[in-house]
This record gives sequence, C-alpha cells and structure tokens, in this order.
Amino acid sequence: MPTSRTFSDEDQASEPRPARPDGAGLQRSGRAELALLVNGRTRRVRLDLRTSLLDALRETLGLTGAKKGCDQGQCGACTVLIEGRRVLSCLTLAAAAQGRAITTIEGLADHNGELHPMQQAFIEHDAFQCGYCTPGQILSAIACVREGHARNEAEIREYMSGNLCRCAAYPNIVAAIEQARSAMKEGSR
Repeated sequence: MPTSRTFSDEDQASEPRPARPDGAGLQRSGRAELALLVNGRTRRVRLDLRTSLLDALRETLGLTGAKKGCDQGQCGACTVLIEGRRVLSCLTLAAAAQGRAITTIEGLADHNGELHPMQQAFIEHDAFQCGYCTPGQILSAIACVREGHARNEAEIREYMSGNLCRCAAYPNIVAAIEQARSAMKEGSR
C-alpha cells in the first residue's frame, strides 16, 4: 500500500515537469507561464503547475460561472467545454488545457448578447431553481446534444447523470434539452 508523503521546500526546488512538451514557460519554482484560450481570448497567467483549471478560471481569471461543488468530480458543477467536449474542471490541471479552446458559461452568449439556444431553453423551461448547478448543466447539455446523446428522454437522463441538481429540476432540464436540441441542429451553435 503506497504511503502519502509531504513535499519539503527542497523537493519544490527540484526541476518540475514542464507545462508544455518543449518546456517553454517553465520556472524552477514549480510555476509556469501559461496561455489559456478561454472563450475565444488568449489569457496569459502564471500558475503553480498543480493548479486545477477550475481554480485558474475562478481565482485567477475571475470567471466564476463554473462552480466548486464537491471538488472531487462527483457533481458536475464545474463542467466546462474543452475543444467542445465536457470536462470536469476540478479534476483537470490548467497546464493540461493550455493551447486548447476552453468554453465557460460566460462565453456562450454571442457578441450581441443573444443567448445560446440551450441558455434560452433553460430559461423558458424554468430548468433551474437555486441556479448553482445551472452553468455546468448547460455546458454538459450542449455537449450531450453535440455528442448525439439527446435522441430521447431516457438517453438525455443517462448522459446528463453526472450533473447533479439538488433542487431536483430534472424534468425541466430534460425538457430544455429537448427544445434546444432542434434549435442547435438548425443553427451553427
């Protein structure tokens, strides 16, 4: 059985793994300069290499839409899209997301403020109550539709099961996804 070990300052001074294969941005302190492409905009940040994407988004970039629920990948409140695929940002290192397109709830509306069809459907179907899980639910729902896993109610429930709603708005969430599915197929979003 492996034992846990704490790292001393001496351990921290040893050469950390590079954030990028070529080692660019590597610092001896275990911190790195990262370029994160978030919502279509490159954001340069200096982070500890162990920083989760969730913490980088919330604490460093001020994008608080992704929520820290369980911080163990169990609730889905931290869901964001990376290259269009749903990802639990609490379990993803920021360094692993470097150079890949990250979409948060803040990046869904278009430049004119028009909501994404999934956002609009959530509003129309009252698919939220307290709203805490809503950003993760919406991003996961978008991916669910794009993945082709929204053909019927049972499939939607199965593929959305990783996103928990403590208010139990599930019937409304399913209805919103069913509505947005057709709008997403018609448009390019």
